[in-house]
Amino acid sequence: MNGMPELKQLLEDISRAIVDCPDQVTVDEREEGDVVVFTLHVSDSDMGKVIGRHGKNAKSIRAVMKAAAGTAGKKAVVDIAE
Repeated sequence: MNGMPELKQLLEDISRAIVDCPDQVTVDEREEGDVVVFTLHVSDSDMGKVIGRHGKNAKSIRAVMKAAAGTAGKKAVVDIAE
């Protein structure tokens, strides 16, 4: 998969910075045309930190990923796995 390794690393770095168990952060990546879909996995105890109050952290993460992907001519979608 050609993918976007720098985008995947960016998502991992952002997520690890806000959770209590950074070693349990993993990101799966798949491409669907010009869209790169990232699935973020964190420990159950860190789910609230990644989502944030009223989803603010999740929205912010998605906005950063969308902007970063746009510079590469791609679209990024971030799914947070439960």
